[in-house]
Amino acid sequence: MNRKVKIAQYGCGKMSKYLISYVLEKGAELVAAFDVNPDIVGKDISIITGGNPVGLKISPASDADTILKNTKPDACIIATRSTMEELKEAFSVCAKNGINAISTCEESLYPWNSSPDITKALDMLSKKNNCTLCGSGYPDLYWGTMITNIAASLAKITKIKGSSSYNVEDYGIALAQGHGAGLSIEEFEKQIGTCNNLSSEEIGALVKKGEYIPSYMWNQNGWLCSKLGLTIISQTQKCIPHTYHKDLRSDTLGMTVKAGNATGMSAIVTTKTAEGIVLETECIGKVYAPEEFDKNQWTLYGEPDTTIIVNKPSTVELTCATILNRLPQLIDAPAGYISTDKLPYSSYMVKPMNEYITSL
Repeated sequence: MNRKVKIAQYGCGKMSKYLISYVLEKGAELVAAFDVNPDIVGKDISIITGGNPVGLKISPASDADTILKNTKPDACIIATRSTMEELKEAFSVCAKNGINAISTCEESLYPWNSSPDITKALDMLSKKNNCTLCGSGYPDLYWGTMITNIAASLAKITKIKGSSSYNVEDYGIALAQGHGAGLSIEEFEKQIGTCNNLSSEEIGALVKKGEYIPSYMWNQNGWLCSKLGLTIISQTQKCIPHTYHKDLRSDTLGMTVKAGNATGMSAIVTTKTAEGIVLETECIGKVYAPEEFDKNQWTLYGEPDTTIIVNKPSTVELTCATILNRLPQLIDAPAGYISTDKLPYSSYMVKPMNEYITSL
């Protein structure tokens, strides 16, 4: 591409500071920004990025259709909510206007196994208008391509066990609430843990009806199995609350989580495959106590057993940088909802972003 890549930002919360800064640093041009927060709508985007005003104001999300139609960005980065149900409006307005879109939404990484009807509808809409939709972020690499790359160094695999923890304070209120942070244990069981004792078949029936809310590892296991060529025969999930013995202040929730209440949860997903490989993965999202920190640990059992540990990863920045480095592949990909297991491995961009795009 012999011009700057044009980018729109949909959602101007905590993560957009890095997303916008990163794309600008790689030589892209920000042509639009949207949000629903009345406190920032109408203000210069510099309120998010810092520095002097740049002349681009944050528009209300309700104006996205008209503005996208007029500005025609090459891609839109969506950083709003965490489920496909919540995201379908943003994805739809992009697809309707033929705009490639990529989201930080965790479910969007591999929504085929949790929101099939929404994903199929978005797939049809994006194919009709010749654009690509997908999800990416920290899980794309640190729970995904990093694991499948390491798998290529083993002669035999019998089990893949993964665990990743993150502070919900870093990601905004939607994610914190989705992890049950601040709920009493009784409230947690009623709102979050309702499917803990369901069989794979019972969960599958809820998925078909659009009534199942997955944890992030639910989609991740689907992604891993697809990338590795594994055939899933059963998959179950349990959500277990975490607590702390002292009160913990949550600025994101705007409350103090009382001692003994849920600070967040572990979601444990077990997947069995026809090839005999079992995946047991756990994501731990909670309001951290002072001594806690992010940790990502994966063990591949087989020949030989191999463990990878990443302590204190900067998950917010890594999420945003992973999105950044996926943008050329998003723009060059075929039309449709194309999850990243179907894309080539991403790579670091040494040159300006436009030099990595061949389709325009």
